Amino acid sequence: MSAAGTNAASVSSAVPAADSLTADRGATVDPIVLEIVQGSLAAVEQEVETAIGRTSRSPMIRDAHDFRAGIHDRLLRKLTGRSYSALVHPIARDFPLAQMRPGDVFFHNDVYLSEGGIGHLPDLCVTVPVFVQGETGPEVVAFVQAFGHHDDIGGAVPGSMPSSATSVFEEGLMVPPIKLWDAGVPNRAALAIMTRNSRMPDSLAADLDAECSACLMGSRRLSELFERYGRDTVEACFDQIVDRTTETYRREILTKIPVGSWTWEDYAEHDGVEPPKLHTQRITLTRTGAQDSGGERLILDFNGTAPQAKGPINHCGDYADGNFLKKWLAPVLRNLADSPERMAELDVNEGVVPLIEMRFPPPGTLLTPVFPAPTNARTFVILRLLGVLAGVLAKAVDGRMPADQETIRYTGVYGEDFDGQPYLMREVLGGGSGGRYYADGEDTIHVVPDSRNLPTEFTEARFPFLVERLGLAVDSGGPGEFRGGLGYDKHIRMLKDGHFMSIADRSILACWGVKGGKAGQPFSVLIDPGGPNERVVDALADAEPVRAGEVIRIRTTGGGGWGDPLRRAPEAVLRDVQWGKVSAAAARTDYGVVLTGADGELEDLAVDAAATTELRAQLAAARPADPPFFDRGPGYATLSGGAQSSAYDHLAPGTV
Repeated sequence: MSAAGTNAASVSSAVPAADSLTADRGATVDPIVLEIVQGSLAAVEQEVETAIGRTSRSPMIRDAHDFRAGIHDRLLRKLTGRSYSALVHPIARDFPLAQMRPGDVFFHNDVYLSEGGIGHLPDLCVTVPVFVQGETGPEVVAFVQAFGHHDDIGGAVPGSMPSSATSVFEEGLMVPPIKLWDAGVPNRAALAIMTRNSRMPDSLAADLDAECSACLMGSRRLSELFERYGRDTVEACFDQIVDRTTETYRREILTKIPVGSWTWEDYAEHDGVEPPKLHTQRITLTRTGAQDSGGERLILDFNGTAPQAKGPINHCGDYADGNFLKKWLAPVLRNLADSPERMAELDVNEGVVPLIEMRFPPPGTLLTPVFPAPTNARTFVILRLLGVLAGVLAKAVDGRMPADQETIRYTGVYGEDFDGQPYLMREVLGGGSGGRYYADGEDTIHVVPDSRNLPTEFTEARFPFLVERLGLAVDSGGPGEFRGGLGYDKHIRMLKDGHFMSIADRSILACWGVKGGKAGQPFSVLIDPGGPNERVVDALADAEPVRAGEVIRIRTTGGGGWGDPLRRAPEAVLRDVQWGKVSAAAARTDYGVVLTGADGELEDLAVDAAATTELRAQLAAARPADPPFFDRGPGYATLSGGAQSSAYDHLAPGTV
């Protein structure tokens, strides 16, 4: 476990063993009641999120929806599968369940005291216990939790994400697990301390009030569920929900992965402190068989991951045996389902945990940082791990996995508005997802469920700038038989002097393509494009000055392509050109498709079949005879000293 700088007690003694919840583990549950309970959990979770969205104040929570709710039982197991959430473990560790009372609300954002559930300080977590009346008084039976990214919690720069931080003390206010409400009475002193440390105190206070109230409402809803069906029945349903997920993933997902071992790695490109370099994240995936010790499961071994960075790209992943990380990574496994429809039906709850074993390197790596290493840009690691797992699975299943995507980066502007009041606009912009073996990637998706870019009408009314363009970044998706999804192309014209900020990766390295597919285009920011002060802005920037009248052009990443682009149907390429997703020049150079028709008249374009066949033959003949299984794009050679691919990029059966 990463060094937290405290002697916090283990959570294992705070709750009963999982097999003691019910004697029969849900075997006698009425299937109709089970469906009602499972549907009620999802409905309560969604009602909590809706209440937060309607009553919060900050743009990041209210408009961008960068938060999610979660429901856990008294054994701290996550029960719902429509979204991930933080963990209840640190609350149960520090506050015995037997001493909790109705109306209690717990709060924390301390990365190193969160058991791995909090990634950086702007992620604030509210937890409310659910009670039923027992023989001696109210007893805890479940928890409702809200967990989201807030605008500012103090620290060296607006937004609490200093790109050059070298310790967590520069990143904002750390709050260990505390009781924020005591039996319905808010802790005004704690609230005053938190809001005093924020540059956006009113927004923070309103957001916390919204989250506490919504979780208390969710707690009441769940109490009603227990009252209706009885504690034994509902807890038996909880058992069955978790056990059913375990069995479903064992039957439908593990069977798609052959027994064996494979290794793959990917990289973050910079940490904000040192010059850009390859910060390695490596996974050795082992699929065990029924006859092996421990039975059928997946072993994810992270040894080979790079030392912890000086800058803020570290992520505390090894707490609680990687409990949070298992549920964070497990959605990638759904891509092995028999159909997209079945993939959408597979929940990720605590049931996936027994099927995954994680092995972490010793303290002092990107995944096992030692306090007080900074973590505010931990997305460079935790999002990259999604791709590393997808890549190593692609090796195991002969490419039957999507290509890479990078669907989150923080951009924003801040300064003083026309009334001389300080403002901060933070936005989490999405990007293109990777092409799949059966379909193109999706355009401009966001990794956080239900999150979105800020509405133009809202930002223009509140902040001193105009959004002159919000569209698709042409040619950003990686070429392939199935093309990568496109990123955003956003143009912001400043009406008053201000500053631009960015916390983004994939500005040198690109989202990789797989099985012949090509890498997508990387992230980029250009200020005053075509003007006298045109300049490229680094992807890690805290305070880039922008003058009134200048335009900030942001282009987010495109997903990698899947399969040989010369095999893409020419009609699909023509459609992409007509829809403005691929340029006519890229249709020729990337796909070998020759188009005819009037210049500028898209409806008159047509495929020249004979010329296309000839050009594709020429392009195929000029390619290497044995290209790597993965294409990382030209940026990899820049950081690797000229190498075009990693030693792990070629498909190799068995242990690597």
